[in-house]
Amino acid sequence: MNNRTCLASLSLARAASGIAGAGLAFLAITSPPEARTASRNKAAVAAKFDAWSAGAGNPFELLTDEASWTIEGNSVASKTYATKEDFLRDVIRPFNTRLSLGIRASVKSITPEGDRVVIHFDARGMAKDGKPYVNTYAWFFRMKRGR
Repeated sequence: MNNRTCLASLSLARAASGIAGAGLAFLAITSPPEARTASRNKAAVAAKFDAWSAGAGNPFELLTDEASWTIEGNSVASKTYATKEDFLRDVIRPFNTRLSLGIRASVKSITPEGDRVVIHFDARGMAKDGKPYVNTYAWFFRMKRGR
C-alpha cells in the first residue's frame, strides 16, 4: 500500500466514523415513540393526582367509560369491575359516603413504561366517626390516548 492509498483509506475511515458518530448523536437527541408515550402518560397521571391532592378533581377522570378495574386481595370489594361506572357505583361512591373529609393523595412515585404507568401513593382522609383513614396504594394503569 502506498502513501496515497493509505491516506485515502484513512480519510474514508474518518468519514465513516464521522457519519456513524453523527448518527449516534442523532439517536441520542431523539426519543423513540415509546419514550414520548411514556412521558405523556406520566404527565397525564401526575396532573390528575396533583388536581386531586389540591381538591380540584379526582384520578378517576382518567378512566374511559370502558375501563375495567381489578382490586386484588380477599376483601368484599376484591374482584374485577367491568366498567368505570361499575367501579364508581360499587366501590368509590359508597366509600366516599363514609368520609367526612375526602381523600387527599401524596404521591411517592410515578413510573411510566410505554403504555403503562404505576403510581405509588399514600392516601389520607377522615371517616364520619372521626377516625383517620390512612392507606398506601399502588395503581397500575394501561393507558391509551392519555386515558
